[in-house]
Amino acid sequence: MWARTPHARVFRHGTATAVTAPALSGRDRIAVAGAPKDALPLVRDVLAEVGPAYRPFGRSELIDELVRATPGLVPGGRRFLWMETARRPADPAPGVAWLDERGEAAAAALFTGHFPDSYAQPGRAGVRRWAGVHDDSGRLLAVAADAWSAAGCGFMAGVVTRPEARGRGLAAAVSRFVVDALVRDHGRAALMVDAGNPAAIAVYERAGMHGYLFGAAAVG
Repeated sequence: MWARTPHARVFRHGTATAVTAPALSGRDRIAVAGAPKDALPLVRDVLAEVGPAYRPFGRSELIDELVRATPGLVPGGRRFLWMETARRPADPAPGVAWLDERGEAAAAALFTGHFPDSYAQPGRAGVRRWAGVHDDSGRLLAVAADAWSAAGCGFMAGVVTRPEARGRGLAAAVSRFVVDALVRDHGRAALMVDAGNPAAIAVYERAGMHGYLFGAAAVG
């Protein structure tokens, strides 16, 4: 559902489905699901058609099977959780609001200084809007983005807090605010987070999200 962007293509074989989506969350991706016996030949054929720049991703056990059985396909980095919810958060997010142009400029500086590797940053393709919270002096402390959202699945990315403001629940607040908006607008909110980042996972769980272990692969 999330990968079905306006430029996506959908392929099917038996129980398996593969959706190719260019420039989705910073990469050309192939979202794949289904039984391994059907997914293996499907992914092989899809890669032959769309090219090696595309990276399959899906449930970790399926990606492991694809890597084992497909010559030239290698694990694509760390495992991550796909986290989602179809429920609006129970707790409000006081003090959080959508940012205007001036606020987005401040968010860009926040990423330059503290999270330069984030796929979601102000001004990048697919990043729709930013939510943020400020201190009493008007300094931006934490942000989160509505980015690469699709029909039926809103997507949150680019959650970052100024280092000296961490530990105050601000990441959880901006996350709840964005999740609430995405569920209202799309019926579901989702994100991807490094499986080795328990602090971030706890933040998203407090926003009502639950996760599945995912993996990615790449043509080596």
